[in-house]
Amino acid sequence: MAGLIIIGGCNSSTNKKSESNIIVFHAGSLAVPFKLIADGFMKENPGIKVLLESAGSRECAKKITDLNKPCDIIASSDYTVIRDLLIPKFTNWYVNFATNEMCIAYTKKSRMADKIDSLNWQDILLSKDVSFGRSDPDSDPCGYRVVQMFQLAEKYYKTKGAAEKLLAKDQQNIRPKEVDLLALLESESLDYVIIYRSVAIQHKLEYVTLPDKINLKTPEYSDFYSTAKTEIAGKKKGEKQVMKGEPMVYAFSILDNAPNKEAAMKFAAYLLSPEKGGKIMQQSGQTVINVLDAAMYQKVPDSLKKYLTKK
Repeated sequence: MAGLIIIGGCNSSTNKKSESNIIVFHAGSLAVPFKLIADGFMKENPGIKVLLESAGSRECAKKITDLNKPCDIIASSDYTVIRDLLIPKFTNWYVNFATNEMCIAYTKKSRMADKIDSLNWQDILLSKDVSFGRSDPDSDPCGYRVVQMFQLAEKYYKTKGAAEKLLAKDQQNIRPKEVDLLALLESESLDYVIIYRSVAIQHKLEYVTLPDKINLKTPEYSDFYSTAKTEIAGKKKGEKQVMKGEPMVYAFSILDNAPNKEAAMKFAAYLLSPEKGGKIMQQSGQTVINVLDAAMYQKVPDSLKKYLTKK
């Protein structure tokens, strides 16, 4: 269950009357940097509270599309969540703002922690004495990226059948979003989790850095990434959608029916500012990006365009 975090507050009755709320649905992997960004934003804007609600990115979108929950900003770990699930009914634009990469995280107490590396991790994870966890592909982009990563690794290492074996193992350890696995790792219920590198850095975990051809980070390998495919739940009940591998791109949008659009626009500007939100994202282990294709750039609100470049 996603928790609702209410950050900050005003003490005087005068301030309480004038304050307004921004509701932000965001990917679980953004929990740490968005907490810091919200704190900084509220110091600059003491009349505004930022309410952060964390879930798998696709789950965030479904709260809007299926449950009609009020939301000002959605920030997804995959731009395609906004493109495929929210455009054009709920918004008609998004902004790319960060990238990430896949890794295998663990602790010093994990079984075979002294042996695992970028070459043997498939064998380690397949060991009967080792347990690992991943997130649900239907709820969380990290979940379908794990599937793609396994497929790419099988091709890269030439380990025929490894992807199928990895996906069949430890299915009881699948959780709605990747950060749900952290408590299991830290309690030693799991030995390894397949997760984003930024999350491993933020939580001071050990991690295996994967080759660029399989970590879904590098645009140079887009063609190779696209050879990996996985099927997930579609936009409507009973439908299926095929996701192709591609370099990771995080994106956000402000919804057309945002309860507090003016304040949300201020928050978006803070997030995109290189000296503010951009700096926090970098310090939290994510590379900042600000490039949009020309068609999407034209749809972005004018007040945000100064932070962006079009290709």
